[in-house]
Amino acid sequence: MRRRLLPAALLLPFALLLTACGGNSSAETSAGGRTDGKGSLTLNVGDQKGGSEAVLEAAGELKTLDYKIKWSTFTSGPPLLEAVNAGAVDIGGVGNTPPVFAAGADSKITVVAAWHGTSKGDAVLVPKNSRLSAVQQLKGRSIAVAQGSSAHYQLVASLNKAGLKLSDVKVKYLQPADALAAFTSGKVDAWAVWDPYTSQVLQGGQGRVLTTGDGVTNGLTFQVAAPSALKDKKKAAAVKDYLERLRRAQNWVYAHPEAWAKVWAKDTGLSYEVALAAVKRTNASRVPVAVDKSLIASEQQIADTFTSLKLIPRKVNFGDFVDTEFNGDLPPSTATPRVLKES
Repeated sequence: MRRRLLPAALLLPFALLLTACGGNSSAETSAGGRTDGKGSLTLNVGDQKGGSEAVLEAAGELKTLDYKIKWSTFTSGPPLLEAVNAGAVDIGGVGNTPPVFAAGADSKITVVAAWHGTSKGDAVLVPKNSRLSAVQQLKGRSIAVAQGSSAHYQLVASLNKAGLKLSDVKVKYLQPADALAAFTSGKVDAWAVWDPYTSQVLQGGQGRVLTTGDGVTNGLTFQVAAPSALKDKKKAAAVKDYLERLRRAQNWVYAHPEAWAKVWAKDTGLSYEVALAAVKRTNASRVPVAVDKSLIASEQQIADTFTSLKLIPRKVNFGDFVDTEFNGDLPPSTATPRVLKES
């Protein structure tokens, strides 16, 4: 029997996922953040549901902390970076687009670490019975997307590759839960979105992929720190240790995709089947990479694109918002993502 998608109202928690790469949400942090570790130093870490805290715990990386991590959970990247800018959070994880918008607002943020994964989970979806078979056919069609998200950029880039402009389509700026409702009810012709929503639609048999971000988006995710934290020698040392733990945890995810899918599903409310598909398609593919010139150039392209669309009010020099101190001997940002076969 074909699985049915959850009602849109039940998808609201999914907006909290680590892979939720943007949007202009102004939601606050959740109350009563957990604290791990011991010691006199506290590192304030911004997180998203099913994100760093969950993967570090699953990989056993929270057992030997000689400093404290106080977690704050955010609904998406933009409000997390607002907290970094305000100094309320020392470091936090986001996708490839929120730092560009934060830089455009001249926020006090510094990209200190990066991961490169596949962009197969970033997709433009169409209903299963849609007659659309090529991106060029989207001209004049309605497309749902979260404004300022990685999916927003992926949509722009995919259209450009097909010889179209964003103005050639009817963009409906909707957050994922509302976009899903519009997509499944036929109110939009397509939906530009990321994993695990992509996996959920595909697993539920409610849609198919028209195109993915492979070859048009950079597949990067980041850890972004507050400059004030980096100027504190003890906090900077904790940041270095924290990043090393995240890198080891990502290696654990690649080696144990099923175990991570179980944890991720429990933490987010995803079904195990959807979680595993998203892990294999996107999550487990990420490799730790250096914050380097290629990365800066790639993010600069995103910034320039949104500036040209007048969604960022000024020219952004993305290189002013990175720190290469934590690169160590990591491979370049263009390193090939890992590949796991989908079940």
